[in-house]
Amino acid sequence: MNLNDLMPRALVIGTGLAGLSTALYLSEEMPVTLISKSVLRSGNTNWAQGGIAAAVSDSDSIENHIQDTLFAGAGLCNLKVVKNYVMQAPDRIRDLQKWGVEFDSNAKGIDLTVEAAHSNARVLHIKDHTGDSIHQKLADQILNNPNIELKENLFLIDFYTTRSAKNYCTDKSKWLGAYFLNSKTQKVESFSADHCILATGGAGRTYLYTSNWEGATGDGVAAAFRAGARVANLEFMQFHPTCLFHTNERNFLISEALRGEGGTLVNRSGERFMSKYSSKLELAPRDVVARSIDQEMKRTGDECVFLDMTKFDRTHLQERYPHIFQRCDSLGIDISKSPIPVVPAAHYTCGGVLTDINGKTDIENLFAVGEVSCNGFHGANRLASNSLLECLASSKNVCDTILGSKKVPNELQNIPDWRYTGTENEDELAVVHHIWDEVRRLMWNYVGIVRSNKRLERA
Repeated sequence: MNLNDLMPRALVIGTGLAGLSTALYLSEEMPVTLISKSVLRSGNTNWAQGGIAAAVSDSDSIENHIQDTLFAGAGLCNLKVVKNYVMQAPDRIRDLQKWGVEFDSNAKGIDLTVEAAHSNARVLHIKDHTGDSIHQKLADQILNNPNIELKENLFLIDFYTTRSAKNYCTDKSKWLGAYFLNSKTQKVESFSADHCILATGGAGRTYLYTSNWEGATGDGVAAAFRAGARVANLEFMQFHPTCLFHTNERNFLISEALRGEGGTLVNRSGERFMSKYSSKLELAPRDVVARSIDQEMKRTGDECVFLDMTKFDRTHLQERYPHIFQRCDSLGIDISKSPIPVVPAAHYTCGGVLTDINGKTDIENLFAVGEVSCNGFHGANRLASNSLLECLASSKNVCDTILGSKKVPNELQNIPDWRYTGTENEDELAVVHHIWDEVRRLMWNYVGIVRSNKRLERA
């Protein structure tokens, strides 16, 4: 008998930072099946430029980080969760270092930067490709871990629960398994486990303009909702103020760190305008800056505004922001000489599957971590660089809960075969693509940066 047969098993869906860290934590005591919608090295984590927030300097404090998070969240944060995550931050940084992550440093130690709505320099970074570098190190750990089985190219379709079984009734639904479409074979595959941890990320791709990767379509939220889990705060979509505005580049983010270092927002006339909208200028919370840019564009009739970094030395910009510098340069924009054209774009889903502080959903054995979840950490608006912290802190809480439960492994369920309801043809695909485009336009126009009851009703 295989020793793994005597141990509880976990199914982790999603391979961003939340999913990878969950798999690594759990693999210390149980076998894990890790599911990727695409390939292992895909997802929004790879696109995270700025860094991860943690109060690790002598001039900073846990309390300051807590207060900044509450301020950015517009009074709608869950204080208990905020305290828990922020207090974990230094330990989670050590976990990353244990997994091989090396943050940028200076003569005083780890180099810390300031970003919008932070009262102190507390953002640890790896130049301007922090998420990608972290993801690479954790992916290496995953591939060399014998207790983790990786399955790629599996698109989540639906969950199978006790409520799905016609002959079983219970007050509380229990997760039994999940169905996935294999994008390579076009066949449906099913998986079962003792615990399912949902880490599928957000839904930014449902908007016409977004900083998110193509797979951020809210699959996990939809599947959990259909299975009977409550969702919350889905109206709180955060719009990043500065996405590159260019005909050949619709999804490239211009990091918050540039404004943190002193970059200024100007209109086409070269006029710095944030003083009209906030006393915190370019370092106001993201929602404030995004609305201000939107209002300025409407006032001037322009398609974009500009982020001016021309006061900085070219060599410094190349060394500190190599990814941004190279991408802009490839499009004919020398950011040391010309301001960067930028517009707001859908960036982060602050709502999601409702969970408690330990990631538990309304469905037994189903947990949610990272952006797909909602427990009040971000409130109505996420503080810059708190997303990677959330991934780690939420996954650690879930894993401590699961590993502390001492659950006896169940006999794996025989999940019924997926029922195919019809055949696919080219006409259907054309209709689907058309509807998808219309949905994204509708979301942008009526459920966008500035919302009203009338616009929401139209949507």
